[in-house]
Amino acid sequence: MAHVRMTREEMTPRAIQLSMAGLVVAMLIASIDGTIVSTIGPEIATDLGGLSSYAWMITAYMLCETIMIPISGKMSDIYGRRPFFLVGLILFAGASVSAGLSTSMEMLIVSRAFQGLGGGILIPVVTASVGDLYAPEDRPKMQGVLSAAFGIGTGAGPLVGGYIAEYMSWHWAFFINVPLAIIAFVLAVKGFPSVSDVDKPEIDYKGVAVLTILLTDLLIWLTQGGKDFEWFSIESLLMVIIAVVMVALFVIVEKRAEDPILSPELFHNPTIRLSCIMMFVFGVAMIGATTYVSMYAIKVLGYDTLTAGEYAMAMVVGMIVTSMLGGSTVNRIGYRIWLVLGPIFASIGLFLMAFVPDDPSWMYLVALLFIFGLGLGCLMSVVTAGVQNCANDDDMGMTLSSVNLVRSIGATSGTAIFTMIINRQIDSGLLDLGLPDYIYDMIPHDTGIAELIGLPGFEIFSPAIRDLFADSLQYSFGVAAVIVLLLVFVGAFYKVVKIPSKQVSEE
Repeated sequence: MAHVRMTREEMTPRAIQLSMAGLVVAMLIASIDGTIVSTIGPEIATDLGGLSSYAWMITAYMLCETIMIPISGKMSDIYGRRPFFLVGLILFAGASVSAGLSTSMEMLIVSRAFQGLGGGILIPVVTASVGDLYAPEDRPKMQGVLSAAFGIGTGAGPLVGGYIAEYMSWHWAFFINVPLAIIAFVLAVKGFPSVSDVDKPEIDYKGVAVLTILLTDLLIWLTQGGKDFEWFSIESLLMVIIAVVMVALFVIVEKRAEDPILSPELFHNPTIRLSCIMMFVFGVAMIGATTYVSMYAIKVLGYDTLTAGEYAMAMVVGMIVTSMLGGSTVNRIGYRIWLVLGPIFASIGLFLMAFVPDDPSWMYLVALLFIFGLGLGCLMSVVTAGVQNCANDDDMGMTLSSVNLVRSIGATSGTAIFTMIINRQIDSGLLDLGLPDYIYDMIPHDTGIAELIGLPGFEIFSPAIRDLFADSLQYSFGVAAVIVLLLVFVGAFYKVVKIPSKQVSEE
C-alpha cells in the first residue's frame, strides 16, 4: 500500500507560518474546552435541571476525545492532515453551537460528546502537522509553541469559564469557540502540505472497534469509580476484567492487521516507552494537582472561584516559559537535561503545596504554582519533539497519537487518583476528630466533607473539618511529589531512537 506523502518543499514560508498560526489557535480551543466547564458546570447543571448528570458533562467530552485521538492520528497518516483538521474544526464548532443552545442536560451531554470527537481529531492532527511543516531541527521549537498553547488553554479554561459565568451567560462558554474555529480555519485551510500517491487503504476496523471498547470501559471505570459504584465492587471487578481481555485482544488483532491503527511494535521503541511513562504522569499531575489546588484555595483559604483561577494562571506562565525555552534549546543541549529538570521543578512545586502555611501570602501561592508550571513545561514540548523525531514519516500521526493517548488517559485518571488518596485520608482522619457518633455517621467520608465547612449547624465542627480536608489535600500533593520525582530516573535514560521505516523493516 502506498502511503500519504507530505511535502513541505511545495509551500512558501508565509504559507507555513499561517498554517502554524492556525494550528496554535486550534490547539488553544481544543484544550480550553476540556476544562472550561469545571467552574461553571454546577451553574449549567442547575439551570438545565440535571445536577444528577453533572459528571457526564465532563466525562462525555474526555471519553470521546480520548477514543478519537488514536483513530484520527492513524487516519491522518493515510488520508492526510488537511481533511481531518477541517473536519475536526467544523465538528467542534458545530457541537459548540449545539452546546450553547442546549435546553436540556441530555442535549448538552450529547453536544459535549461531539465536541470531544472534534477535539480528539484536532489534537493529534495538530501535533503531527508540525512534522509535515518543519524539518526535524525546527520541530522542537514549534512543539514548544504548541505546548505553550496547550498549557494556556488548559490552565485558562476554568478562569475563562469563571469570567463568563460572572459577567455573561454560561451559553457563551461554548459560543466563544466559534470565532476561534473560524480564525483557525481561515489561517490553515490552504496551508497544509499536499497529498500525493494514495492507494485504497486497508482500514483496521477490528482494531478501531476493540480499542473503542477498551478505552470506553477504562475511562468510565476511572471517571465513575467511587461515584456510581465503589472501587472495590462487582461492577469495578467486571470492568477491570473487560479491560484486561480487551488489551490482550487488541494486541492480537493489531499484530495480524496489515496496517494497524496503533501498532504494538511502537512500544518496542525505548523513546516511545519512556515518553508514555512521562506523559502519563504529566497528565495525572497537571489535572489532579490543579483541580485540588483550586479546591484548596476555595474551601480552605476562602478564595472565590475567580481569584483561585487567577492564581492558577501562575502555573500557565511557568509552562509557557519552559515550553518555549525547552523547544528552542533542545537541539543544542539535548533532551535529558530538560527531562531531568522538569520532574525536579514539578516535585518542588508539589512539595510546597504539601506544606502550605495556614495563611499564605499571595506571592507564596504564585511562586509554588509557577515552579510547578516550570516543571510541566519542561516535559510536554521536549517529549513531543522527541517522539516526533523518532517517528518515520509514514506513521507520524499514529506515533504521536500513542503518546497523546497515554497523556489523555493520565489526565482523565488524574482527578480519580488524587480523589482516592484524599478520600482515604479523610476516612481515616475522621476517627481521630472525636466527633459525636450521630455527626460521624451523617457526614460524608470523602471530599464531599468540604461542603460542610461553614454550613449552618456545623459551625462548631468547621475548623476541625477544614483542617482535616486541608491535611488530606496536602498529603495527596506530597504523594504526587514523590511519584513525579521518580521521573528523574526516566529522564536520565531518555534518548531518541529512530523507528525503522516500513520499507526497511520489511527488507
